[in-house]
Amino acid sequence: MTDLTHFNNKQREAVLTTEGPLLVLAGAGSGKTAVLTGRCAEIVKNGTPPWAVLAITFTNKAAKEIKERLIRILGEQGGEIWAMTFHAACVRILRRDITALGYKSGFTIYDTDDSKRVMKDVLKSLNYDEKRVNPQAVLSMIGRAKDNEQGAKELLASAPDDYFCRIVAECYELYQKRLFEANALDFDDILAVTVRLLRENKEILRYYQRRFSYILIDEYQDTNLLQYHLVSMLAAGHRNLCVVGDDDQSIYGFRGATIENILSFERHYPEAKVIRLEQNYRSTSSILDAANRVIEKNIGRKGKTLWTGNGPGEPVKQIAALNENDEARFISETVLSGVAIGMNFRDFCVLYRMNAQSGRIEQQLRLSGVPYKVVGGMRFFDRAEVKDMMAYLQIVHNPSDDLRLMRILNVPARGVGGKGMAVIRALAARDNVSCFEVLDQADTYPELARLARVLKEFAAMVRAWGMAAETLPLPMLYDDVLERSGYARMLRDKDDDEAKGRLENIMELKTNLAQYQEDAVEPTLGGFLDDTALFTDLDKYEEEDNAVTLMTMHAAKGLEFPTVFLAGMEEGLFPGMRSQHDPAAIEEERRLCYVAVTRARERLFVLCAGERMLYGQTTHNFPSRFIEEMGLIKPPAGKNPPPSPFRERGMPSQRPGDFSPPKKAALTVNKGDTITHKRFGRGVVLTVTPMGSDAMLEIAFDEGGTRKLMLNFAAAFLAVGE
Repeated sequence: MTDLTHFNNKQREAVLTTEGPLLVLAGAGSGKTAVLTGRCAEIVKNGTPPWAVLAITFTNKAAKEIKERLIRILGEQGGEIWAMTFHAACVRILRRDITALGYKSGFTIYDTDDSKRVMKDVLKSLNYDEKRVNPQAVLSMIGRAKDNEQGAKELLASAPDDYFCRIVAECYELYQKRLFEANALDFDDILAVTVRLLRENKEILRYYQRRFSYILIDEYQDTNLLQYHLVSMLAAGHRNLCVVGDDDQSIYGFRGATIENILSFERHYPEAKVIRLEQNYRSTSSILDAANRVIEKNIGRKGKTLWTGNGPGEPVKQIAALNENDEARFISETVLSGVAIGMNFRDFCVLYRMNAQSGRIEQQLRLSGVPYKVVGGMRFFDRAEVKDMMAYLQIVHNPSDDLRLMRILNVPARGVGGKGMAVIRALAARDNVSCFEVLDQADTYPELARLARVLKEFAAMVRAWGMAAETLPLPMLYDDVLERSGYARMLRDKDDDEAKGRLENIMELKTNLAQYQEDAVEPTLGGFLDDTALFTDLDKYEEEDNAVTLMTMHAAKGLEFPTVFLAGMEEGLFPGMRSQHDPAAIEEERRLCYVAVTRARERLFVLCAGERMLYGQTTHNFPSRFIEEMGLIKPPAGKNPPPSPFRERGMPSQRPGDFSPPKKAALTVNKGDTITHKRFGRGVVLTVTPMGSDAMLEIAFDEGGTRKLMLNFAAAFLAVGE
């Protein structure tokens, strides 16, 4: 039996309910990871082999945490449980059985950039101008089609009269042909091809149905139609399916996730038991009250109310800032004040709806000397030099990968320019072989006479690495690739700061290889490439870094911090303009707000600005409806909204309606005027810069320093003259 002393009654019930379908509605901070791992351990301790348990979650970080907990509870047996992401589980299935679909087991996985490169080539081949037919738009529609299990023909049949759909269907067919010829899958294919494999091969499906006696799915509210079909097929054998999730945290509709999967679970499994985990161990009751008030406005939900024994803590604070600069200053000053009384920088997190909001906050944190990190910036594996070295490793693993081969064939320079590569591609297409095979037989092609020696030497080098990869430790193989390819020498010869930084990055890749070599049970080059192909921003997130974290609300799911700032809580920004007249979209935005609020453990600041410059335009927005729904602003009575109950550092209390500026400024301000501001005091106007129907004032205040204010908004606080 599993040690159940640290579980509450509902958690204990979920752990012990091992047979049949089970729906665990786990609220934020309710200890669902402990329940999921405890249930896995209980199943194994009851006599089920660990390899017969499949535990799926959505992030590598969560999968790693579950695996580590299972090993602590079960010892080596814990490592035999399939605790991994959907994509990692599918890759493992495909490595074993994809040959049934005509692929080779050593297939390559293309990332977003790789897919876009292939699509650009497809558009060119079909004589479409990529300036008129956006490659990313085409890929997005293809991705949605794959989620809905539609091939090119099915996609076209769904909208035969849609001109763009006809273009996409044509591109879709050639795109998949190119991927198949390169023995490659894109990210969407990993799931789609696995489902196709199981649908078309009953023996393979029966093998996995017999193998997995128990299936547990975490974050079930985030599953899409394809994932639902995959889970349904695998669970059909034993029906011991446990799904853990929170319908109130379904926030990935834009990725194809459907909340209907969790809402209709009992309809698909009438014998299912439902257990609600409502006790929150993370946040104060003040924070949970705000979260509960927001989410109760949603109609499409199962219904639950979070509660905690942590006490009320500090009240949630709503901060009404003048503009985005004021908002950023408040954040930096609050962080510094907290650190001054013993808090750490890592105790603070700033959440925003869009990445574009981070710029002004980053600028202010830099000016204040506050260390910070942005989650969601350029990924390590997206850097050009890292992609180059990964391409070398991918070619060693899969020489048929023409895309990666063409990337590094002339990096460093080998005298094979664009024309030479075009000839190689043309010959490969003519003879229906891979580009690598053309290189390997370059001396038999008259068209390549000048390049034959270089190309054959390159092919021989790749073949030698391929043989070495079977016996050589991966870090040693990587060292050999770095040196024999000439890539490291190319960077050393440049001897400038940029080259040194790039050299550091490719050596950091060696660190990743060494770590994988140490952690993997049976380390292989293919295994490392699979791991990195499924890498996400959160996998690089280190909680120990002593820095303020900046990230989108979507990226923050699954994380928690002592203090959280919700920046940009304004109508038109959050919820966004596109959601305003779509009830389903508003409900998803409200769920995102619920997720953001429940990231906070001890303190929560909800910030809105009277005016905000974003994408080069200044807007004046009302505070977000979610602020009112939290109970921080009382609902307006008639047409006269009451003042906000919170003030920002002595700032006069404002009505939400005050954020909407007059059509014309109530006063005229000229350069050199002496003015008085209600908050900043006396000052002199240094410059007046017209900006559309508004003007930006630069004012030197006697005590408040030099500030820039927009005239239309600032007019309510200004008086010209002494």
